[in-house]
Amino acid sequence: MHFRNRFLLFALCFTLCISVMSVPASAKSPTAISIYLDGKKINADVPPYIIPKVNVTMVPLSVISKNLGAGVAWSQSEKTATITYNDLTLSMKSGQKYAIVNGEQVELDASIQIIKGRTMVPIRFVSNQMKLLVTWVQSEQMIKLQSEKGLEDKTLTGAWVSTVFNLDWPSSSSYGKSAQQKQEYIQMLDELQGMGINTVFVQVRPAADSFYPSQLVPWSKFLQGKQGLAPDYDPLQFMIEETHNRGMEFHAWFNPFRANTDAKTENLAANHIAITNPEWIVKSGSLLYINPGIPEARQHIIDVIMEVVKGYDIDGVHLDDYFYPSNGVFDDDSTYLTYNAKSITNKADWRRDNINQFVEQLGQSIRKSKSQVQFGISPFGVWRNQSIDPTGSDTKAGVTAYDNMYADVRTWIKQEWIDYVTPQIYWSLSLKIAQYDTLVNWWAKEVEGTNVDLYIGHAPYKLGTTEAGWSSAQEIINQLEYNKKVPVVKGDIFFSAKDLRKNPLGLIPLLQDYYKVKRP
Repeated sequence: MHFRNRFLLFALCFTLCISVMSVPASAKSPTAISIYLDGKKINADVPPYIIPKVNVTMVPLSVISKNLGAGVAWSQSEKTATITYNDLTLSMKSGQKYAIVNGEQVELDASIQIIKGRTMVPIRFVSNQMKLLVTWVQSEQMIKLQSEKGLEDKTLTGAWVSTVFNLDWPSSSSYGKSAQQKQEYIQMLDELQGMGINTVFVQVRPAADSFYPSQLVPWSKFLQGKQGLAPDYDPLQFMIEETHNRGMEFHAWFNPFRANTDAKTENLAANHIAITNPEWIVKSGSLLYINPGIPEARQHIIDVIMEVVKGYDIDGVHLDDYFYPSNGVFDDDSTYLTYNAKSITNKADWRRDNINQFVEQLGQSIRKSKSQVQFGISPFGVWRNQSIDPTGSDTKAGVTAYDNMYADVRTWIKQEWIDYVTPQIYWSLSLKIAQYDTLVNWWAKEVEGTNVDLYIGHAPYKLGTTEAGWSSAQEIINQLEYNKKVPVVKGDIFFSAKDLRKNPLGLIPLLQDYYKVKRP
């Protein structure tokens, strides 16, 4: 539900154009572009082509009538094309810099054109007005159109893009080289889209820092090699534009409470939270964390996230499972005594309440600012074991989201504080202590009867390892096939981009076949 609506909103944000004239000599070759509607190829009597500079794709008017089921009319005397579809009436006149859509003017950038006696119209503009999803697949020179009926069956296929330690993007060799960073991102997107991926979840806050110009936190060291050092472009804006240009979704992934990837502070920027507010920081193991028990600290993180929500055209806000650390000592005894206005007698319940308040308040802030931006979280794959809680899953996990990370995911779902949940089910169909299908079924029951979508997190990084079930890439396909049997599963997300791109055990062609992606 949410995924379809988001794509429709995205599709409607484009403006395009029209007017009857000869095709410019500089127009790109029309022979390379193909068009598909709901997966079926459309044959055009005149090949589509792109108008340079404005990047408008033109198709014959007959494509609209024969394949999209719209009524079309061309008035030679008035040099006007009229398209009718359901409750839509759309008129475009030669030489006019606007179209008339249901009696209202809509500004245009380009014009209707005539080629070989055929009237050519801008496909994205027309399709947007008809509320179709339009996707341009650059690597294949392909236009993909999807009707509302086709969109009902569309699932989200995502990949996590880790920036921490330069795991997925950018490479450490690109420090100080913006052109290289941009090319790396473009190549990664093209490869992911070529596998069937339609959404990326890019880590824009790896450790209380940013991949965008922020008034609240320093530039990430994983951009230039030194924290606080600014690049000569806005990476987040660049990534969003490149992603949207391909008809893909961009979710900004935030690590909420990790303050640093080690316990050192000497290399942190002067405006890093561990320097400006050291009283908010707790050292646990080898990492620094922002203390979730301090209300001002939680609000700071919400403010950081809202800076992106308000300033960028993102499709979603995504959080990982970094709440409280799952092991080691977390010294918050004094915080528990100081910030316990509800007089919660159990410290574990108090910790869960801190995270609940954070999730609820962040969700409210996002919806109040931009209701179309989705808010989702990817918790650890096991909520609780049945041996501890009879309502938990039939698993024997050594770590659970509820008991070790203090993530009360059930409450988030039942209260609908989030729009989607993506449990990290990183185990195979044959690992008995945490079996994939057992966990999918458990999470499916949790979201039933709610407006929270369920996406499943998969682990291609485990392919080829000695853990049970990962000796063949068919394991991933079998998991995807299993998800088809569970109606509430709305999509799949893979960890991570680099592991998909490595083609572990020949996974890429299997994904291309599964997602019916045309191979080069």
